[in-house]
Amino acid sequence: MATFYLIRHGSNDYLGKGLAGRLPNVHLNEEGKIQAANLAKALAHSGIEQILSSPLERTLETAEPLSRALGLKIEVCEQVLEVDFGNWNGALMSDLQKVPHWQTYNSYRSGTRIPNGELVIEIQARFVRKLEELRTTHPDSTIAIFSHGDPIRAGLSYYLGIPLDFLHRFEVSPGSYSVLRLENWGPQILNVNCVPQ
Repeated sequence: MATFYLIRHGSNDYLGKGLAGRLPNVHLNEEGKIQAANLAKALAHSGIEQILSSPLERTLETAEPLSRALGLKIEVCEQVLEVDFGNWNGALMSDLQKVPHWQTYNSYRSGTRIPNGELVIEIQARFVRKLEELRTTHPDSTIAIFSHGDPIRAGLSYYLGIPLDFLHRFEVSPGSYSVLRLENWGPQILNVNCVPQ
């Protein structure tokens, strides 16, 4: 069996205000740095043997304390990257609230493409494809994956058998981890949205 710690990056100044998306130079704020340190303490004895991270600064900075604690190199992984928000990349929430397509996207995620961006099923496919690849190549490993809210939700939704339109019926908070075990007979979700203090 392979065990995955699916970890959302810590807080940054875009949270709640806009879609940071794939913008460069979005760094952890002070709260995010504390969350990253708390994650490292909580997971230091969890048996993690490998660390993968989205290439964005906020995920790499969240992974860094655990990397140091375990003496493991961070491997950059494009498949767990943030949503491609296309035309909405960097947009403020106050502006998006006025856009009808944004309202449609939030009520019908499974069938609404972000303008010049991704469909949620494409996000799910790339995320799950990577987990399945790791399950095959590292069948008995425990792996930490530092990613983003919606890719983690999409992955968990796949293994829970939840429709993608229900994506936001469970929380994946900044600085949280969820634990997924992939057995030969099927998946087990061991924890969702654990936030170390």
